[in-house]
Amino acid sequence: MRWVRRIAFALATIIALLFTVWAAAALHFDLPVRLLRTPASVLYLLVIGGALLFLRRGGLVVAFVGFAIAALWWFSLKPSNNRAWRLDNARTSYAEIHGEQVIIRDLRNCTYRTEDSYTCDWEARFYNLAELRGLDIFITWWGSPWIAHPIVSFDFGDENHVAMSIETRNVVGQGYSAIGGFFRQYTLAYIVSDERDVIRLRTNYRKSEEVYLFRTRAKPPLARAIFLDYLERANRLHARPEWYNALTNNCTTNIAVSVAEVRDMRVRFDWRILLNGKMDVMMYEDGELVTGGLSFPELKDQAHINSVARSADDSFDFSELIREGRIGFTGKTVTGKGPARLIWGNRDHQVVGGRTGTVQADR
Repeated sequence: MRWVRRIAFALATIIALLFTVWAAAALHFDLPVRLLRTPASVLYLLVIGGALLFLRRGGLVVAFVGFAIAALWWFSLKPSNNRAWRLDNARTSYAEIHGEQVIIRDLRNCTYRTEDSYTCDWEARFYNLAELRGLDIFITWWGSPWIAHPIVSFDFGDENHVAMSIETRNVVGQGYSAIGGFFRQYTLAYIVSDERDVIRLRTNYRKSEEVYLFRTRAKPPLARAIFLDYLERANRLHARPEWYNALTNNCTTNIAVSVAEVRDMRVRFDWRILLNGKMDVMMYEDGELVTGGLSFPELKDQAHINSVARSADDSFDFSELIREGRIGFTGKTVTGKGPARLIWGNRDHQVVGGRTGTVQADR
C-alpha cells in the first residue's frame, strides 16, 4: 500500500505540474491587461511551485484549486467580432440560400502588391447549386513536413470556383503563434474567396510556401452537402464568433467534422488529422483523391502548382491554368460567364456579369 500511495502521489504531482504550466501559459497569453501577463504568469508559477515543494500533499490541493480557478476564468473569455481587424480580415463571409440559388456576401477578393501590401474588395457573388460539379483541395506546406494548411475549393464549372480557407482572424499587428494557437489568441474565420486571392497569395507572394492541388472523388451530391455545411458554419461564425484552437478547432478538424456530418457518421480518428502535413497521404490511402493510377509520390509531384501559378499571375483564367494537364481535371476551357458579382466596400455598388473585370471607384 505504501508503494501504491507513492505512485499515486507521484502521478498526482506530475498532473499538477502540467496543470500549473498550462495555467501560467494561459495567463501569459490571454490575460486582458498586457503589462500584467508576464508578472502574473511568473507569480503563479512561484506560488504554486512553492506550495508543491514545501507543502507536499497540501501543495497538491493548492495546485488543483489554482488550476480550477484559472480554468474557470479562461473558459469565461468570450470572442468578439468587434475588434481592430487587419484589412484582409475586416469582414466575415456569409450566405443567403434560396432554393438552388446561393448569394455569398462579403466574399474576399484581394489584389496584392506584396504579401503585406494589398487592397481588398468584398463582393456578393451568385451561384447555382445545380452547377456544382465537385471539389478540389489545395494543401500548403511552409516548413515542417508534419504541418500544412488545407483549402477546399468548390467547382462550379462556368461559374468558376469558390475557395474556402479556415484560418485565424487576426487583428492589426498580430501574427500567428504556434503556441498561442492553443490559447485564446484568435477567433476562427471561414474565409470565402476568389482563388486568385487566397491561392495566389500563397504561390506568388509568400516565398516560403509550396502549394499542391488535388482533385477529390467527391460527386456533386456530396460536394453540395459539404458546400452547404461550410456555408452554414460561416453563417454561424458571422453571427457568433468562436475561438480558434490549434488542437480542437482548426482548419483540418473542421473539415473532418464537416465531412463526417454530411456523411452521417462519426469523425474517424486518424493522427494525420492533427499532424495534417500528412493528410495528403491519408486521403490517398482512403481513396479520396483522383489518382489516375499514379503512385502517391507521382501524384504529389504533378500536383505542385507554384511555377504555373506565378506564370498565370492575375489572369482571369488563373483557376483553369493551374489545373491544366493535372490528374483529375478535364482541361475544359471556361466560357467566360462567371458568377454575377456585386462589389462592396471601396468599390462602386454595381452588378457585374461575366469575367471581364469590375468597375472601380476612386479610392
